[in-house]
Order: sequence, then structure tokens, then C-alpha cells
Amino acid sequence: MENSLKVLICDDSVLIRKKLRATLEKCRCKEIFEAENGNVAIELTKEHQPDLIFMDIVMPDKDGIEALKEIMEINSEAKVVMASSVGTNDNLKKALEAGAYDFIQKPITLEAVATIIERVIKEGSVNV
Repeated sequence: MENSLKVLICDDSVLIRKKLRATLEKCRCKEIFEAENGNVAIELTKEHQPDLIFMDIVMPDKDGIEALKEIMEINSEAKVVMASSVGTNDNLKKALEAGAYDFIQKPITLEAVATIIERVIKEGSVNV
């Protein structure tokens, strides 16, 4: 069954964006947008109002925590999932304080993404 989630992937790695897009497609997400840094993610959030955002923490130009804060001001309903290979408690704490919905460790697995998508849909915050 397809879902109508609008999903934004924000990561400075093209490879990670490609892998995450493939994972989201397996989870039957149809509207997927990609950003290579926090600034682009903010612009795409204004334009497309994604329901779910996967955001890398460590990126050039504007990091994930800064972008998260601005995205929450634009759309406080967006579910922002922070992703990082550098799983420091400090970054996790900052992200949650800034309004992050969840946090996943890289490498991102299909199971982790599917669980988050199911939870977002189950909470009824978006129409499926």
C-alpha cells in the first residue's frame, strides 16, 4: 500500500541520500525530496512542507541542529529524524531539545526507517 508521506532527505553525502531514497521507495513513499545541506533543507521545507525529514547532524554550511531549529519555526508539525554516525549524547540531547522527533544511527537500516514511517502514520499526523 502506498502512503502519502512527503519525505525530505538532508545529507551532504550523495551516496547516503541515494541509499535512503531507495529505502524510502521500498517503504512506498512517493514524494521524496533531497537536500545536500541545511540551507537547502530549509528552502525545500518552505516549498513542499514535508511530513517527515531525515536530517544529518554534521554537514557543511548549516548543520542539522541549526537547520532543525529553523524548520521547527517554519513547520512545527514536521517530524524530523536526526541521523548521525557520530552518536554523541551531546548531539542527541541538542537535537531533542530543538524539537527532533527521533534519532537514528548510521548506517541507516530499512528496519529503522520502516519503524519510523509506521509510527508517524500510526500517530495519525499525516493522511495515508
